[in-house]
Amino acid sequence: MNARLTALVAAAIGLGAGVAASRAMAGEPQNRAAIEAIVHDYILAHPEIIPEAIGRLQHQQSASAISTDRAAIETPFAGAWAGNPTPKVTLVMFSDYSCGYCRASAPDIERLLAETPDLKVVWREIPVLGPQSVTAARAALVAAKQGHYLPFHRALFAAGRPDDATVARVAKASGVEAADLAGQGKQKDIDAELSANLKLAARLGVDGTPAFVVGDEMLSGAVGHDALKKAIDAARKG
Repeated sequence: MNARLTALVAAAIGLGAGVAASRAMAGEPQNRAAIEAIVHDYILAHPEIIPEAIGRLQHQQSASAISTDRAAIETPFAGAWAGNPTPKVTLVMFSDYSCGYCRASAPDIERLLAETPDLKVVWREIPVLGPQSVTAARAALVAAKQGHYLPFHRALFAAGRPDDATVARVAKASGVEAADLAGQGKQKDIDAELSANLKLAARLGVDGTPAFVVGDEMLSGAVGHDALKKAIDAARKG
């Protein structure tokens, strides 16, 4: 058995072998065989603990990464946020306008905003699904700088998968100035924001959209209202 997994599982199942396993890994090789035999036998009898143990490790690693980057995660770009400006809980959504699962999650976010007065939602654009995603993300950040992010964001998701014409039409309807939209590729702050978001997502282990960060927890995929609400309640409790 892998020595790291041996120590991890021993600790996770609370055998009392965790301390001994740690000592064995740290320089008492005479104990290694006995400890591995104990853990090996327990795992064979209870194989269901392996996903649980690995899940705990992943959660710990995720919580550590979130703690390290919390300010970057929770500080919005210009007006790319909604809800309470002095929140008890902040929910961050990494999204792509070409992502159907992100679109499906939009009503859940609206419901959470409506029913949770101490919540702030921050959106981080990570356009990973092609050139149209990049165009849409850039336009969204232009809208954010002009104070029109939320109407643009809502209308573009409602319009379906974006293309250039749809982005332009939604931007105009949302009050975004056409000149700024046309020059979006030259705006260095937008370039910097998209680059920073992609790097941040990579550090957090985000491997698709949508992904959500609430407190010390990261949730991947269109997990639905109830899972997000549960995470918000847990974050509020500390």
